[in-house]
Amino acid sequence: MALYFLSYDLRGKRDYQKLYNELNSINAVRVLESTWCFNKANITAKGLRDYFKGFIDKDDGLLVSESKDWATYNAEGTPNDL
Repeated sequence: MALYFLSYDLRGKRDYQKLYNELNSINAVRVLESTWCFNKANITAKGLRDYFKGFIDKDDGLLVSESKDWATYNAEGTPNDL
């Protein structure tokens, strides 16, 4: 399984609930206010980006990255919490 980080900027009406529900359904951990981490197998960052676009509005921003090394400071959670 690969470790992924997802970060977002929700603009306009800022409907967070659809995205939060999906992140919770895959047991993602909130790292910072707009950054979550999760494990996923057999998919690319591009594939995850395309998937998560279905949970945000067209004017929102999204970043998905795979990580092999990470460090946090004063974070809400970490990949250790997965």
